Amino acid sequence: MIARLVLSLGLSLLFGWGMAFVALAEVAGNLTIAGNGPEQTTIESLARAFEKANPRAYLDVVWDANSKPLEMVKSGQAHIAVTGTEAPELMATAIAWDGIGVLVHLSNFTKEVTKQQVADIFSGKVTIWSELGGPETKILVIDRPRNQNIRDAFEKQLGITGKIAGNIKVIGPDEQVVKTVVGTLPPLSAVAYLSLSQGLSVVSGGVAVRLLPIDKVEPEVPTVKDGRYPFRRPVLLLSKKEPHPLAEAFTQFVLSPAGQQLIAETYIPIKEK
Repeated sequence: MIARLVLSLGLSLLFGWGMAFVALAEVAGNLTIAGNGPEQTTIESLARAFEKANPRAYLDVVWDANSKPLEMVKSGQAHIAVTGTEAPELMATAIAWDGIGVLVHLSNFTKEVTKQQVADIFSGKVTIWSELGGPETKILVIDRPRNQNIRDAFEKQLGITGKIAGNIKVIGPDEQVVKTVVGTLPPLSAVAYLSLSQGLSVVSGGVAVRLLPIDKVEPEVPTVKDGRYPFRRPVLLLSKKEPHPLAEAFTQFVLSPAGQQLIAETYIPIKEK
């Protein structure tokens, strides 16, 4: 009887150790995460925290404003793409919300605009700020690169996909967008769109820019969170539908309380606390 108990206990321990080894093996290896938008700092923080919790895992964050993250996943160059648009052949997991802010110079006294007026600005139907209650200045539109997910979301929500003029100024990084709005002469003229988290950061930092209210709704974290602010986009992790243990483990970490706490430093967590 004692021998049987010892044998049973030994098998249980061996099985438990085996399961622990399998669990550890599932979070070991290399993972490549690709992106081209404003999420780089947040994704890098998540990657480093995941590596710290899983010493046998190595995450390579590949970020290039001119890259095509979705194509990189499809071709096998990356395991996860960070974007704001779903792709039918890939599995998408929402990890956060971000608003899209409409940015102008601080001295531009246009009080507010409607969603339709924003569409008219970027499609070229409105070309003078005075048509919107602003200064007698020609509007200088700043667009974003075609491959960036923020542009896809912005165009789709405004219903102007493919209608933004091709000869306007196109700028990639949010930081350069802000510098251009501030430095354009006359300073009243420029308008751009960018990640709301970045926009709120530079406004609170005292940079000479402001974010326009849309449809009488202020661009703020609470209004993005509850959906009142009309321009918001999901931050998505896209991967192949075939299971990849390390990609799944990273996604679960991002959705965990620890991961969502890191996300909350910049974006709006997808999960309530």
